Amino acid sequence: MPRLLDAIDSPTDLKRIPASQLPQLAQEIREELLKTISTLGGHLASSLGAVELCLALHYVFEAPTDQLVWDMGYQAYAHKLVTGRRRQIHTLKQFQGLTGFNNKDESPYDLFTTGHGGTCLSTAMGLAMARDRAGLKHHVAAIIGDASLGEGMALEALNHIGHVKPNLLVIVNDNKMSIAPPVGGLSRYLNRLITDPLYNRMRRKLEHVVSKLPKGERLVQLGHKVEESLKGLLVPGLLFEELGFRYIGPIDGHRLPELIATLKNVKRLMVRHGSPSKGPIVLHVVTVKGKGYLPAERDPERFHKLEPFDVTTGRPKSQAPSSKLQGKIAKVSMTFTEAFSEELVRLAQGNDAIIGITAAMPEGTGLSEFARRFPDRYVDVGMAEQHALGLAAGLARSGQRPVIALYSTFLQRAFDQIMHELCLQRLPVVLAIDRGGLVGEDGPTHHGVFDVGYLRILPNLVVMSPKDPEELRAMLRFAVETLSAPTAIRYARGGIVCGESLGRPARVTLGNAEVLRDGKDVALIALGSMVYPALEVAVQLKAQGVDATVVNARFVKPLDRTLLRQLATQIGTLVSLEEGQVAGGFGSAVSEALDVMQLSRVPLLRVGLPDQFVEHATRTQLLKLCQLDPDSLTRRIVSWYSTLKSPADDLRLLADPAA
Repeated sequence: MPRLLDAIDSPTDLKRIPASQLPQLAQEIREELLKTISTLGGHLASSLGAVELCLALHYVFEAPTDQLVWDMGYQAYAHKLVTGRRRQIHTLKQFQGLTGFNNKDESPYDLFTTGHGGTCLSTAMGLAMARDRAGLKHHVAAIIGDASLGEGMALEALNHIGHVKPNLLVIVNDNKMSIAPPVGGLSRYLNRLITDPLYNRMRRKLEHVVSKLPKGERLVQLGHKVEESLKGLLVPGLLFEELGFRYIGPIDGHRLPELIATLKNVKRLMVRHGSPSKGPIVLHVVTVKGKGYLPAERDPERFHKLEPFDVTTGRPKSQAPSSKLQGKIAKVSMTFTEAFSEELVRLAQGNDAIIGITAAMPEGTGLSEFARRFPDRYVDVGMAEQHALGLAAGLARSGQRPVIALYSTFLQRAFDQIMHELCLQRLPVVLAIDRGGLVGEDGPTHHGVFDVGYLRILPNLVVMSPKDPEELRAMLRFAVETLSAPTAIRYARGGIVCGESLGRPARVTLGNAEVLRDGKDVALIALGSMVYPALEVAVQLKAQGVDATVVNARFVKPLDRTLLRQLATQIGTLVSLEEGQVAGGFGSAVSEALDVMQLSRVPLLRVGLPDQFVEHATRTQLLKLCQLDPDSLTRRIVSWYSTLKSPADDLRLLADPAA
C-alpha cells in the first residue's frame, strides 16, 4: 500500500489529504525521521514532537505566501518533508545534501538560514512590519521552542512586539521541559470560546456599545481585566497578556483536529480590518519531545541530538575512529569533552569554590557528571549565554572559581560580556570552549571557527588550545589552580589521534610553547587540533627533502615570543597552522609578533580556514575540502617553500641588513 507521504511534494499536496488521514501521515513522517536519523544522526526528539504542529500549520496557512519562521530548525524536519525535500531527506547533514537546520538557499519555504535559538521573533516582527508598510495581507507566524523564550534576543523581541503590536502570530512549542502546566478540559473549553468567530464578533460589538456609555471605556478595560484574570488563574497566559499579546492556550500539540480548528480561528482573528482584535497573538502548544519513539520520550535530552543509533535498542552504533600516524595505527581513547568532564570533577573534589555553569548544554559540554556529583555547585542558566558570563563575574568577584562550559558557536553571543564583565574586571573565570573548529554535519551556524580571532584582541585574557585531551586536563588544572586572570581554553569536537611518543604528561606554564620535533628547514607552528596533523606533515615533508620543526603553540595569548624569535632567526621560514579563520586568527598573531620584533621579513605562510562560511559535511571531508588535511598541507607547504629564496640568504639578511 503506497504511503501518503510519497504523494507530497508541497503543502498544496498536503491540503488534498482529508483531515481524517493526517494522523496516518504523521505516523509515516515519524517512521521516515527515525529511519533517516538513526542512519545519519541528527536532531531527533524535537523533530518527533513537532510533527502534528508542522502539518497543521501547512494545512491551514498558505506558505510560502504566508511566512512561517521556524526558530533554529531542528524542530522542523517534518517541515522539510512536506515542502519539496522528501526525496533528498536521505542526504540530511551529508556533504552537499540537506542541512540539519533551516536554510534560505535550500527552499523558498525557509525564510532564513538559522541554527541559533531565540532569533525568530525578531525576524518575524521585521517581516510583519515590512508587510504592513507594503500594504500586503499575508500572515506571518513565528514558531519558537519554549527553551528559546529565555534567550535574551527573544525576550527583547517579545517586549518590542507587545509595544508595537504588529499583526503577528507567535506559536510557543512547549515540550513540557519548561513552562506548561497539564492541559485540561477547562483550558480547552476556554480556547474554543476565545477563538470562536461568533464569540469575537459579539465581543467587539459589546465593546463598541459599552464604550458609548458613561465611563464606558473603563467598563471595557474592566472586562479585559476579568478575562485576563480568569486565564491567569487557569492557564499561564497572564505574562503574555501583560506584554501586549492576546494569549490562547495551552492546547494539545498532538490532537490534529484541535490544532487545525484553533489555527483556523486564529487565522480569522489576524485578518486586518481595523478591529480591536488586530495585534500580536500567542498560541501556546504543548508537545511531547520524542513523541512516538519510547526511548526518546523517556530520555529526551539524550535523544535531542545524537549520532547514528540502533532503532530497536536506542543505543549508538559502535564506531572506532582511527588514523595512521607516523606509520602506526592509534585510536582515539577519549574525547576532549570527556577529559574536561573528568578533570573538572576531580578538581572540584578538592576545591569547594569551583562552580560549573552551562547554557542549556549539560550533556554536550560534559557537565552532566559534575551536576550529578555537585548539584549545589552546578548552574544551568538556559539558553542565556550573556547571563551566564555575568553570573560568573558576580561569583568570581565573591571569591568563587566559575568554569563556564559552552560551545564555541554559542559563545559568540556573549562577546560583550567577555569584554565588559570578565576582561575589564580581570576576574578569574574559566571559559571551557568546546567544539572549537569545524564541527562537521551541523554546518556554518555551528562551526566554531571565529573564536580565536575575537578572543585574542581582548586585554587581560589568556587564550590556550590543547593538542590532545591529556593536555586539556593540564590546562584546566593550570587555569583553576594557578591563574588569576580570565582564561579561555579552546578545544575541538571529539578526540585527537595520539601517537605513542606523545603520551607523556603535559606540563603547562604561562606563555610557553612546546617543541615536538626538531628540523632545520621550516618551522610548523601548530595550534590545538592541528598539532598532530603537523607531525604527519613533517614526516611527508622529510620524504621530499624538507626538514621541519614542529611546535605545539599551546597559547594564542600570551604568545611564546622567545621561541618565536629563536625559530625566526635560526630557521628563518615559518608556517602557522590553525583550524579557524585565517583572517585575524592565530597566524595573524604570529605575524604581528614578528612585526613587533622587527622580524617581519621572515617568510611566514599562514594556513587556516578561508574567509567564507564552510558548508556541512563530516569533519574529515571538510578538512580535505579546506585543504587542512595532511596531504593537502604537505603539497601547499612544498609549493610555497620551493618559491622562496634560500633560507640561508634570508638569515644572512636578518643578521646583517647591509648584506
